[in-house]
Formats: sequence, C-alpha cells, structure tokens
Amino acid sequence: MRALYPGSFDPLTLGHLDLIDRAARLFDAVVVAVLQNPAKQPTFSLEQRLEQIRRATEGIPGIEVGHFDGLTVNYAQACEAQVILRGLRALSDFEFELQIAHTNQTLAPRVETLFMATAAHHSFLSSSVVKEVARFGGDVGHMVPAGVAIDLERLFNR
Repeated sequence: MRALYPGSFDPLTLGHLDLIDRAARLFDAVVVAVLQNPAKQPTFSLEQRLEQIRRATEGIPGIEVGHFDGLTVNYAQACEAQVILRGLRALSDFEFELQIAHTNQTLAPRVETLFMATAAHHSFLSSSVVKEVARFGGDVGHMVPAGVAIDLERLFNR
C-alpha cells in the first residue's frame, strides 16, 4: 500500500521527519510531495525543499520524493496512493484537516485520509516557528534536520 504525505515543507522539520519515518514502517511506499501553493511565497525554492527532503530521508526505505500543484487527491491518484497522510499537532489542526478529508472523500472516494499524531516532543514545531527563530538568530538544531539548519543559517546570514 502506498501513502502520500503532502505539504509545503518550507522547511522540513523534525516533526515532519518523525511522521515520515513512522509512516515508512506502516506502508510499502511513502511519497513525500511538496505542494506548490500559488497563494504562498515560499522561503526556499521548490528545488531546495526537494533536496532537503531527499537528504533527510535518504536512510529511510520506501520513501519517494515528488511535487505537485492542484488538488492533493488528484496527485494521490496519479501516484497510485491509497492513503493521504496528515499530521496533527493540536486539536485546532484536526478541525481544518477533517474538513479537507471530507472534501477529498467526495472527490476521490477510494483515497482514504489517515491522521497521525505528532510525537509530543515535536508538537510545538511548525515551519513558520522554525523560520521565525532562525530569522532572529536562534538555534534551530533541535527543530530541523542538520542540512536544513545549515540552509537556514545561510539564508539568514548567521
């Protein structure tokens, strides 16, 4: 069985990586796919985000890295994923994610959404928080993979 883990991953955090690692133990293949959202101005280019994910997941079997624009369910069907994986950090995430899951089910009834709770020690992490800490010179080494921390340091000239 194949799972799709979509997101902007701008940047990839240890919370994302935890979910990827755990999902890799549950599914034959996990496609980690960067959504190109025209409504957002990403900090890192698509190519940089794809490379960050590849570097961070190179030791995890069954991981594929891709990108898409448009509807997630359409990409799930195109990459033959039966499951869309979504991480939950807090109750507030659940309300939004449940609405999206219900919408996706009306569009592609054969594609299931699976919610996975983020590990408690990563529950405070978001890409936005990581970028804010890095922008002001804080240490993000406990928030992101080592390669991403280096990329953030370069980006903010620290």
